[in-house]
Amino acid sequence: MALRTQFSSFDFECGTDEAGRGCLAGPVTAAAVILPPDYCNTILNDSKQLSEKKRTYLKSIIENESLCFAVGHISENEIDNINILNASIKAMHESISQLEVVPNFIIVDGNKFKPYKNIPHETIIKGDGKYLSIAAASILAKTYRDTYMEKIHQEFPMYNWKQNKGYPTKEHRAAIEKYGITKYHRKSFRLLPEQYRLDL
Repeated sequence: MALRTQFSSFDFECGTDEAGRGCLAGPVTAAAVILPPDYCNTILNDSKQLSEKKRTYLKSIIENESLCFAVGHISENEIDNINILNASIKAMHESISQLEVVPNFIIVDGNKFKPYKNIPHETIIKGDGKYLSIAAASILAKTYRDTYMEKIHQEFPMYNWKQNKGYPTKEHRAAIEKYGITKYHRKSFRLLPEQYRLDL
């Protein structure tokens, strides 16, 4: 099914989405994208449905063809302080606030959002598989966050973040058990299953 261009009839409708919500380490990252109202792209889709190669290819297309885009990161420390849902919404707000064009409508992936300024918004469950601007935001959030995780991997290669991107893989959890945690780990998350004790 082809993704739709617009939800509203506003000229500057912005799509926003986040990446890294379920990770044990690293930031939560969100992107906001405003596409031209008549935009068409047949391969643009929810980032989870695309290979890394396709996401990288689409990233430069989105950056070149969108009216504007922006990305926001919220650190693991702030996630611990305000919780992951609030941090995800804050990352979206941060990305929207950096857009060169002020949107007059916001469409959000998922079912949770807090109003941003006085701009009307709509939450859309699985919106990244329904609307082009949310799909574009999901790709930018994912690719920018992946690049960040690959960078911090150099500091702590034993966790293999360049591969698992901070998600709770068996390998990542085994490394936490063996080496303990780093400054990039989210202390408020259950980093190990119940049977292991972790001294924080």
